[in-house]
Amino acid sequence: MRTIYVIACVVAILIFVFSGPQASPAPHANKAEIARGEYLVNYTSMCDDCHTEHDARGLPIKAKHLQGAKIGFKPNEPLPPSIWADTAPPIAGLTFLSDQEAVTFFTSGKMPDGKLARAPMAGYRFSPDDSKAVTAYLKSLSAAPK
Repeated sequence: MRTIYVIACVVAILIFVFSGPQASPAPHANKAEIARGEYLVNYTSMCDDCHTEHDARGLPIKAKHLQGAKIGFKPNEPLPPSIWADTAPPIAGLTFLSDQEAVTFFTSGKMPDGKLARAPMAGYRFSPDDSKAVTAYLKSLSAAPK
């Protein structure tokens, strides 16, 4: 009976460790680059305004930092879903873009399919170095649980 329990525990641990996307910094990222990206994401671009859930007082919920959220405001005039997004995707871990796709997005504003992100997402035009730093920081974060 004890053997079955031990095997079940090992299997559960393996499933936990290997399930879902694993975030890792960009291959050539260093601590300074990640710190620069953290500054850009959290203090200049204010990504958590849309990509983090907020509590009833309007404060970001730290445990859900950049894990995706419902957009808390609407345009004055209704816009079709092809133009306006009602939710901001989780960007912690940045699992849906490769490093190069992310750098291209942050420098050009274009997704891999060539389309611009839907409003209210700003059309960022970071420098290549800042784009790499933002990518390195986001990839260093734990991805949102599925």
